[in-house]
Amino acid sequence: MTDAMAAAEQLALTLSKGGLQRMTARVMSALLFAEQETITAGELAERLRISPGTVSTAIKNLTVVGLIERVPAPGSRREHFRFREGAWAILMSGQNEMIQVMQDAAEQGIAAAGEHSIAGRRLVEMRDFYAYLMAELPAIIQRWRDSRG
Repeated sequence: MTDAMAAAEQLALTLSKGGLQRMTARVMSALLFAEQETITAGELAERLRISPGTVSTAIKNLTVVGLIERVPAPGSRREHFRFREGAWAILMSGQNEMIQVMQDAAEQGIAAAGEHSIAGRRLVEMRDFYAYLMAELPAIIQRWRDSRG
């Protein structure tokens, strides 16, 4: 195993200890450490020695949060993927579909449980947290981008 492959597997292990599904973490690490601009799902499955279905699920998960994207590959019939430019800022921005999903889930929960119930108060806090996060993150991300020149 090369040093880069070992580092990728170590990162995947760290990510999975932090709560990311193990195979999604491995696919994410493989994309981060890939030396080519794009990679196909088949290449990921082969490189990681995992099933195409597992790769497909991981790709879906990573696409939803904005870390990876499908890219056109003229002359190829296969879909190509890459780690998105600015992925970390996207992960923490309004482009992350999961933040909106969480906000929507809180709203639905409040409607079902009632705003003044015990559960409703918890859900209001959840909703308000995500609303605050979405209001504050653009300025934080812009300061980060500005700091990079």
